[in-house]
Amino acid sequence: MKSKPFKLAFTALTAILFFAGCSNDKDNDTISPEAKKEIALSTSTTLGSYLSDKDGKSLYFFATDAKGQASCTGGCEAVWPPFYADNLTAEKLSSGLTLSDFATITTTSGKKQLTYKGWPLYYYAPSVNGTNTPETAGQTTGDGVGGVWFIAKPDYSIMLVRSQLLGHDGKNYKSDYTVGDGLTTYFTDAKGLTLYTFKNDNFKKNNFTKADFSNNAVWPIYETDKIVVPSTLDKSKFSVITVFGKSQLVYNGWPLYYFGQDANVRGANKGISFPSPAVWPVPVKDSPLAI
Repeated sequence: MKSKPFKLAFTALTAILFFAGCSNDKDNDTISPEAKKEIALSTSTTLGSYLSDKDGKSLYFFATDAKGQASCTGGCEAVWPPFYADNLTAEKLSSGLTLSDFATITTTSGKKQLTYKGWPLYYYAPSVNGTNTPETAGQTTGDGVGGVWFIAKPDYSIMLVRSQLLGHDGKNYKSDYTVGDGLTTYFTDAKGLTLYTFKNDNFKKNNFTKADFSNNAVWPIYETDKIVVPSTLDKSKFSVITVFGKSQLVYNGWPLYYFGQDANVRGANKGISFPSPAVWPVPVKDSPLAI
């Protein structure tokens, strides 16, 4: 009879030691750090949020990649190496990035390169004492280089493209809208779709769009209230107007439009000669103030 209390006490002590042991085991567990994302979002006090690789190295867009092709070839690749991440999945992306915005292309040198919203992604490796030296994590010195290289932001509402103007009439046009070959640097939306202004508009006044939007398919308004632009542009020159209940982005007083016949094709700029050259010019950094 005396052994029963002893057995109960022993059982209780064993239980205490067991649970204490479990507690100690838990305390000694090491929590594995979250795996680095292949593509992350870094933040700069001047540039805001931008794309970087898993080591925090900045990624860039190139304005001459108007049609989504990698136009940085030859010696350019040494300074601006293409970025690629193999077998990309949603789990390998930071919060705020969407897998469907990424795709893979092959450069003319046979390398694979990742694109974001149609823009090929690059690193920056400037020459230092004759050697191309990649930027370290957190550096953004490539932004604005030559007026054609820009940090890869996820939320641009305006981008810059440097490309040949090719009208709906099949003719090449120069920046002054005379026939001829030559590259023009102009504004597009985040996905590289060409934007236009209308010469008959007035300062922050859309004179084209009808109240019922029955002609909006011909020249759709650029409908957004976001103003996120490349660092080489003056953000204060952008504004938003209300057009029959919808928000339209404006630059230097000029309301911005798409051209329906461009058919949402990246790099198309047919509207520059419709119905005749310069009636619907592309917006450029030096566009004169609308009256």
